[in-house]
Amino acid sequence: MITYLSLGTNLGDKYLNLFKAITLIVKKIGNLSAISSIYESKPYGFQSTNLFMNIAIKVITNLQPIELLKNLQEIEKQMGRTKQQFYQDRIIDIDIILYEDLVYTSKDLTIPHHSYKKRDFVMKPLKEIIGCSEVKIKFL
Repeated sequence: MITYLSLGTNLGDKYLNLFKAITLIVKKIGNLSAISSIYESKPYGFQSTNLFMNIAIKVITNLQPIELLKNLQEIEKQMGRTKQQFYQDRIIDIDIILYEDLVYTSKDLTIPHHSYKKRDFVMKPLKEIIGCSEVKIKFL
């Protein structure tokens, strides 16, 4: 199954955070098919002096949506992210944006992501890789 993920980080070594997240995604989730360029953005929904680095990736996975979500949450936790009630600075944030053409809603997950079309930091990198047939390693 083709899934598109959005990754963001605004703490620590942001390049390294993205690289580690991608490495773990390949190890636990599936094959990497495309990577966008890095886009810098201001924090969304809260105030911070730390700008975000955002990318989108296209991954081929055999995981079902809830399994995918749980694995992504494990990756976030492994990288040092703690459960948050509100928007705040973070080492890594990984969101499922699209999963094939699935429309899915549960208490834990909504696909497509409920507000991705309203967020430039998701849409710009996503548009860059939609339909891409090869991996682009622009940020390494």
